[in-house]
Amino acid sequence: MDPVIVVGAGPVGLCAALALARHGVPVVVLDEGPGHDEPRTARTVVLRQDTAAFLRRLGCAPAPEEGCGWSAWRTVRRRQVVRRVEFGEPGPVRATPARVSAPEADEPVESPLHVPQHVLTRRLRAALARERLAQIATHSKLDALEQDGHGVTAHTRPSSGSPVEPDAPGVGTWWRGSHLIGCDGQRSTVRKLLEVRFPGRTAVERHAVAALRAELPWPGEAVLHRSPSLGGEVTARPLPGGLWRMDWLLPPRGDLVTPEALITRVRDTLGLWCDGTPPYDLLDTGVHTVHHRLAKRWRVGRAFLAGGAAHLLGALGTQDLDEGLRDADNLAWKLALVWHRHASDGLLDSYQAERRAAVGARLRAADQALPVVRGGGSWPAVRRSLVPGSGRGHDVLLTDGHIGLGPLGTPPVYARSPLAPERPEGAARVATPPGAPVADVTVTVPDGSTARLRDRLGRDLLVLLVAPGTAVWERRHWMSAGLMPRLAAAVAALPVRAELLVTEGYPGAAAHTVLLVRPDGHLVAAMSGVRPAELYACADAARGSTVVPPQPQSQPQPQATDRSAAPAPAPVEKAPDPGPAEKDPDPGPAENDPAPGPAGRASAHW
Repeated sequence: MDPVIVVGAGPVGLCAALALARHGVPVVVLDEGPGHDEPRTARTVVLRQDTAAFLRRLGCAPAPEEGCGWSAWRTVRRRQVVRRVEFGEPGPVRATPARVSAPEADEPVESPLHVPQHVLTRRLRAALARERLAQIATHSKLDALEQDGHGVTAHTRPSSGSPVEPDAPGVGTWWRGSHLIGCDGQRSTVRKLLEVRFPGRTAVERHAVAALRAELPWPGEAVLHRSPSLGGEVTARPLPGGLWRMDWLLPPRGDLVTPEALITRVRDTLGLWCDGTPPYDLLDTGVHTVHHRLAKRWRVGRAFLAGGAAHLLGALGTQDLDEGLRDADNLAWKLALVWHRHASDGLLDSYQAERRAAVGARLRAADQALPVVRGGGSWPAVRRSLVPGSGRGHDVLLTDGHIGLGPLGTPPVYARSPLAPERPEGAARVATPPGAPVADVTVTVPDGSTARLRDRLGRDLLVLLVAPGTAVWERRHWMSAGLMPRLAAAVAALPVRAELLVTEGYPGAAAHTVLLVRPDGHLVAAMSGVRPAELYACADAARGSTVVPPQPQSQPQPQATDRSAAPAPAPVEKAPDPGPAEKDPDPGPAENDPAPGPAGRASAHW
């Protein structure tokens, strides 16, 4: 089969390409840029535990000197600390009931990961360059897209900055792929060529942003401070090396932020926090404009939308890149199964059903919370919300959104997924509901070694047996002890490949509970004991419930890792330029663009 074409070389596109290559699927990335990103210290990303684990599985986790977690998050109203959440060290969870929301008390939770975006992109590019099944074509601007019953054909022309003259007659390249993923951001050419609408709200929030080096009173802690003396709201999030990213909330339709006005904000904020302006080094500045938009369709035939091409969000601490990485994780394993002919094409429909519903729910939660937290956008209402005793619920909402808890931050649950099986006979109750991300417990793998459950994701289905006392089993005997022989035989008979794991305990699970986990870490089902028929039915549902007839032996095998196992993309052919993409309404100013757009007044229907 032809390779999968990925349009866009941002973090989402690179993660999708890398995940596909790890599944043995050849991939071509069409990068409009020169192949590297300009370092911008003020442009950072905050990743929750599940998306940070996704990067770790791909081998792209930032080094300690490049990105970091936080020791705590504190929310301050005027000069009073109204909420403080301590973060524990990353690691496997204890086998106790899972926590779905942080309480007011200081119960430790795992810190988000804060990293400059250019560092993340650089690591992803380096990892993709080592993959023999991956190719990156720089200075390649998409301008035409065609589909048929067997694949996708894309045409690119040289982008600006290319050594080839973009407007030279007959210059261009045709690419042939089995499928195409549009990860080309909020002004997506793929989305426009597919004629997919992108409704929503423009300029929901605006923030002045500064990256600076300074000594603040809370080393290692992130701070959200709400006070009229600071203009309403400011956050400070630490980075390695004594760096901080600071964000000031701006009026949605305010004037441009001049350098002098931003320096005044920096001095006033540092002076309030440190009882006098301390020495600081201002490294980078910008204005970040938040839009809320959701594409009407995420799949059109063999083409898909992901990341900023499919959705935009970011108000109240929500993270659009977090959702984009979940898009890539969700789509990659499904597309790999279909590409290797281990599942039907219908499996791919579940991508839109799951991910669009999840992002839509996040956007609805943010739209419902915005009038409450921001007081309808009027400064007098915001001032009233800052009166002591009136904003406790606001503080909880804002904190949860920033640290990944509650409706604004908790990882999605695919409870109504088309891949959800019927409740199996002997279904067991565990702390994780079906469709939710599994807890990161310590597991024993087939060779007898131990690992974190999250680190075993991303390959095949996982079958996890809860068996207290397995730590004392001898390595050479553990596969033949207890229920293992029957369970191993049931796993070997499944319609798709699965890995058998054992754990001492899982939150809320009784001994001998068997859990079936998808490659992206979401629970399919839990059942008591070894039930081969029920396990088979659940695994079959997770792959789309369709058995695909065997293919000729000439087709590529799943384990192929040599580029020669798959046809290379088409070489450059001289062809008439098909012309620029059809114009689509602009979604608004780009990130770090100081030009504000009109503020939406009515809640969008997600």
